[in-house]
Amino acid sequence: MNVLLLSLADLFHSIGRAFSLFGEVWFLVLPPAFYWVFLDIWLDHMQGRYIGGTKYILLELIPPREVEKSPKLMETVFSGLAGIQKNYNTYEVYVEGMFVPPLSLEIASDNGAVHFYIRTAAVFRNLVEANFFAQYPDMEIVEVPDYVKNAPATIPNDKYELWGSDFVLAKDDLYPIKTYKFFEEDVTGKMIDPLAGMIEMMGKLPPGQTMWLQMIIAPSKDNWHKEKGRSTVDAFLGKTKKVEAGLFADIMDILRNLLKAFLSEPEFSKAKKDDKQEQPLEFRLSPGEKEVLKALESNLGKQMFTVKMRMVYFGLREGFTKTFVSMFMGVIKQFSDNNLNGFKPEGFSKTQADFLFVTERLRFMQRRIYSRYVTRDRTPFSKQFHLSVEELATVFHPPDLAVMAPALTRVSAKRGTAPSNLPVLED
Repeated sequence: MNVLLLSLADLFHSIGRAFSLFGEVWFLVLPPAFYWVFLDIWLDHMQGRYIGGTKYILLELIPPREVEKSPKLMETVFSGLAGIQKNYNTYEVYVEGMFVPPLSLEIASDNGAVHFYIRTAAVFRNLVEANFFAQYPDMEIVEVPDYVKNAPATIPNDKYELWGSDFVLAKDDLYPIKTYKFFEEDVTGKMIDPLAGMIEMMGKLPPGQTMWLQMIIAPSKDNWHKEKGRSTVDAFLGKTKKVEAGLFADIMDILRNLLKAFLSEPEFSKAKKDDKQEQPLEFRLSPGEKEVLKALESNLGKQMFTVKMRMVYFGLREGFTKTFVSMFMGVIKQFSDNNLNGFKPEGFSKTQADFLFVTERLRFMQRRIYSRYVTRDRTPFSKQFHLSVEELATVFHPPDLAVMAPALTRVSAKRGTAPSNLPVLED
């Protein structure tokens, strides 16, 4: 018994000495250990201060009454909007908190009236208007008050109910969704507008019901293609990335093999296959795999944007029905291809709760996603994904003439230039 007590006393004495030693050197140990945590908190704080001093405006995009143009024009628009990208130096990033203010593409339906918006920093207004007018000269772009201010400050409440979710991609970002090129009739060659179903559905909302779709975008850095995109193509082709081993990895490899030598019989290396006998890539891939590889390579060469996508549907409790949520999910599935990619609700943001404290947890999630929409909050950043200009052009573009939804706001008259022979009055 005495031996046990002495052992415990020695143990506590050793622990006490360890804590005493830690108290002497904590300022040398903790900063390196928590460096990345501190850096994230610091950047979030400084960027919050920077964005707080940035003036934002909301522009309504009113499409022409007669648009007979492919969404391909929007590729050029988004490529031009990538001009907001800027490379900041270390001081600007970590001391001043500077970063590229994102754009927000929004489609809003209030009581069935459908509107297209783009929210941008005021300094980018000329860039936005120039790129849209270059491709859609008959479009009207009007600065309007922020429509979210017309909604209640907090939802849900006694009068309003809400459903919402962030959206993510089903596969790796480089796999493209089904773009407008797939929405073309084989016989006539006529394109079916990918947004037709969404606008018709949002136009069916009855009075007292509202649905908002939001995509917060920012141009990706140029090295994304090399660091992330190419690795997706290599993984599809089965190529393994060679990792240069360091000294620690070499030591661990020696220890693993020593242990293996004592516990198992020796193995002799197998004869290497002759690379010349391996079939060429075009003969090893199935027709479907060839199409996927072609889509990956095509997407790899396009300008990419980082995207945060979310949808909220809310309205008076008397007319609120999740049927419209199901209709939206059906519409969003038209962009999905099982061989390629598609959108799906993100589980942690979806306003659904089961088992314990269901009411409290559900209300918290509802108010959280509503607040994030209203403030155009991109968090959590880990749930962002990448879309190319072709993919963005598919899900956000001026609807063509075939979309006859009466609730869609359009330009009332076609704009034209003044006659060349107009007399000029002189003073």
